[in-house]
Amino acid sequence: MKKIILMLVAILAAGQINAQSLWAVDNTHSQVLFTVSHLVISEVTGSFKAFSGNITSSKPDFSDAKIDFTIDVNSINTDNEMRDNHLKGDDFFNAGKYPKMVFKGTSMKKVSGNKYELIGELTIRDVTKPVTLDVTYAGTVKDPWGNTKAGFKIKGKINRFDYNLKWNTLTEAGGAVVGEEVELTCNLELAAGK
Repeated sequence: MKKIILMLVAILAAGQINAQSLWAVDNTHSQVLFTVSHLVISEVTGSFKAFSGNITSSKPDFSDAKIDFTIDVNSINTDNEMRDNHLKGDDFFNAGKYPKMVFKGTSMKKVSGNKYELIGELTIRDVTKPVTLDVTYAGTVKDPWGNTKAGFKIKGKINRFDYNLKWNTLTEAGGAVVGEEVELTCNLELAAGK
């Protein structure tokens, strides 16, 4: 009987060690930002206001995190309605036909300290390509209401032409009006599931 009890305790303990923790993005305290060059001499920064994400991890340092993240393209905001409408059109995102951008993380590896490398598949329009992102893990805390929160900054670059966001024209000097490379920054606060 003792052996059976000990075996059950061992199985339960192993289950706790391998238990998956579910985290959701806290949109109120998170941002999805992008920056692209304009006329070669300056930059335009914008954001997406509507997004959602779920992360599962069995390790407290998130080194085995599985990530699903979705962005509503129609929520794009560059503080210019005419430009936002152009970005939603077929020259860029074609939000009517492809209303969502999707990222599915395939691996998250610790590089050193609180720095990670996140690899995943990014889908924009009807194109899916692998991307590698740099992640800084800021830590995990309890908020004043007893909720467990974790903070991350994610940065990376993509070539918009790879995703058929190809509209462009040239300046008089021959430079591109809109740069090919887009810098991505996500400031994410996650809330642990209860």
